[in-house]
Amino acid sequence: MPSIRVISADDHRAYLATLPSASFLQTPGWAKVKSEWRSEHLAWVDDQGTTVGAALVLYRQLPKLKRYLAYLPEGPVIDWSTAALGDWLGPLVRHLKGEGAFAVRIGPPVATRRWSAAQIKDGIADPEVNQLGQVAPLDRSAAGARVVAQLHELGWRHQGAEGGFAAGQPQFVYQIPLVTADGSAHTEESLLKGMNQLWRRNIKKADKEGVEVTTGTKADLKAFHDLYVHTAERDHFTPRPLRYFEVMYDALNADEPDRLKVWLGRHDGDLVAATLAVRVGQHSWYSYGASSTEKREVRGSNAVQWAMIRDALAEGATVYDLRGITDTLDADDPHVGLIQFKVGTGGEAVEYAGEWDLPVNRVLYKAFQVYLARR
Repeated sequence: MPSIRVISADDHRAYLATLPSASFLQTPGWAKVKSEWRSEHLAWVDDQGTTVGAALVLYRQLPKLKRYLAYLPEGPVIDWSTAALGDWLGPLVRHLKGEGAFAVRIGPPVATRRWSAAQIKDGIADPEVNQLGQVAPLDRSAAGARVVAQLHELGWRHQGAEGGFAAGQPQFVYQIPLVTADGSAHTEESLLKGMNQLWRRNIKKADKEGVEVTTGTKADLKAFHDLYVHTAERDHFTPRPLRYFEVMYDALNADEPDRLKVWLGRHDGDLVAATLAVRVGQHSWYSYGASSTEKREVRGSNAVQWAMIRDALAEGATVYDLRGITDTLDADDPHVGLIQFKVGTGGEAVEYAGEWDLPVNRVLYKAFQVYLARR
């Protein structure tokens, strides 16, 4: 049975560098982004002293008490294929309890179901279908089902994607596989072929209109942020401050150069689209996006996305991740437009195991849930 030990950020970074990938929310840099949480780096070590797993733990203190929610976003990074999950999670929970945790929240990076773009398109068109779960999946993961069954048996509680602490991480995401079923890399041509006609036309239109896509530096975050604030006002969401993105840029790129890139799409000198992309090993994420209300006809957002996809492919990524979607397929739901934008890329919707809580102190956990419900 592996044991737990506290490690340095450098040792954590070195271990993650030996893996094909891990969520960027489990990197040492993310601890600096979430500086309002206390953080700790942990390793699982086998009998020979070899590191076989790692975790970034974020501790959020309860108001007025020295007790914490211990949160491992999209983690820990362990062997999730094991049939003995308790051997890994048991030592973790004991350590976190010793650190004052009243509850532990994890986010197993394990897929459970997948749906094709065509299935989602058909679901949206079907008036009888309102949610993704009503569509028979293209694939059900036996490994994912085994993780879910073990967590239930071990007393963990599944958290709905709605609400949760800081709203939690998305359970449903949209991804474009950059490798084929046999493991060989896609080409730009095969990826374009997988997109719908509208996406291909918009990419061509942006090129014809002369949209120029470049990567920027930290200095370009201000231009990105100005457009992002404009987007937030138009689309009615609360924007993060510029300082958040500056910290994110420094922290993630200190882990590895170019881990976070700023992408800028300009037309005749006007910024029409801007995004942030993150890559850890073979996994590339579209993280934040912004677009201008003017000049929408030049299709800047499509141009920037296509440049990011091509870059991920060139860097050897195996997946391009467009991050969260809701599970609604109701054509009248305002969220469905975002899904349709992502579905146009080809790709697939992926359901993950979601976030799971283990109450360590049931009284405090119950009080915490009441506190959240009132917020």
